[in-house]
Amino acid sequence: MSGAGYQVTHIDRIPEPPGEKEEGERDWHAVRIHFGIQSFGVNAYTASREGEIVGAHDEADTKHEELFYVSTGNATFTVDGETVEAPAGTFVHVPDPASTRSAVAHEAGTTVLCLGGAPGETFEVSDWEQKYDPASGS
Repeated sequence: MSGAGYQVTHIDRIPEPPGEKEEGERDWHAVRIHFGIQSFGVNAYTASREGEIVGAHDEADTKHEELFYVSTGNATFTVDGETVEAPAGTFVHVPDPASTRSAVAHEAGTTVLCLGGAPGETFEVSDWEQKYDPASGS
C-alpha cells in the first residue's frame, strides 16, 4: 500500500530474496530493499523454529553500529560473550562495530528487527546484500 509520500506493508508481505534460505532457517525480511531505503540498513528476521536468528558476526569491516528490536517472541543475545535476555519489546544496541553479536530465538515466530549504519558516514550497502538489491547495480 502506498500513499502520497509514504508506503505501508505488513512484514509477511516483504518477500525473502530467493536462493539463500535452507530448510528450517529463519525468514529474512529484506526491509531496506523492499522500501528502497538508501540512508541506513534495516532487515528483519523471523525464526522458523527455536534456534539461531542472528548469526555470530561483527561489523568491523563496515564500521556499523547496530540496534536490534525484538518485536515478537523471546530471544537471548550474546554480545562479546555476555548474554542478555530479550523478550518482545526489548532493544539491544551494539555501538562497537568490533563487538561480536548473535541471537538465539526461544520459540518459532520470534522476530528481530535490525537497523545499522556507520556513524557520520554515508550509508553503503553491505557486500553480502548487494547481490539482492536491484538499486545497487549488481
